Amino acid sequence: MIRDAGYVGIDALAARFDVTPQTIRRDVNVLSDDGRLRRMHGGAAWPDRNIAYGTRQVLNLAAKQSIARATAALIPDGASLSLGIGTTPEQVARVLAERGAAFTVITNNIAIANLLSDAGQIDITIAGGRLSDRGVVGEAAERVFSAYRVDFGIAGVGGIDPDGTLLDFTPDEVRARLAISRHCRHRLLIADASKFGRTASASGGRIDDTDTLITDLPPPEPIAAHLDRVGTRVIVAGGQDRIWQQETGR
Repeated sequence: MIRDAGYVGIDALAARFDVTPQTIRRDVNVLSDDGRLRRMHGGAAWPDRNIAYGTRQVLNLAAKQSIARATAALIPDGASLSLGIGTTPEQVARVLAERGAAFTVITNNIAIANLLSDAGQIDITIAGGRLSDRGVVGEAAERVFSAYRVDFGIAGVGGIDPDGTLLDFTPDEVRARLAISRHCRHRLLIADASKFGRTASASGGRIDDTDTLITDLPPPEPIAAHLDRVGTRVIVAGGQDRIWQQETGR
């Protein structure tokens, strides 16, 4: 409810779930401590900062694992790829590591670098720069991505606005994601369904800029209509590979 409305009062939540306001306040406190909500006077709001990495690792985990398997299926052995920050790219790296094949990986994701360091056949280049939430961001990180031309650029995103704008929580995160997108042959955007309509403060790029979107549920309107117009390929993980064509519709 809070994600959809942006802010909901304690009394409204108590009435909706037929519990006391004290119960709602306790739940809001727990969720706020985890970074999932932001406490406000009389209610709670959707956070304008990202949820802590450790919490995100287990949040929507089954969906992220499904997306990761579908994404990895697109990557042939021996390919080169850039992997961005976030827990969904980390799941992609985990699937690739388990395959036991050779890959060349450029990343600014500390968790991915640690994960792949034990995979002997994977060549890893890690970006330098400022460390933030297990990701390396800043101009140095952008330069590393810009120095390569990889087969696949794989990036997550903080949120996807209904008009197709891609959102993250800091301008540095946006710049790193855009650098990945500009310096690859195939642009893959990976996002579970919670990212549709999720707000974040920094914007950059559009869903038009990706060649393939891999998600776990069909995109909602008006995002689906937008994908209709631009002809972006959409893979719904665990389901049918669906392609939107500008000429013929869905």
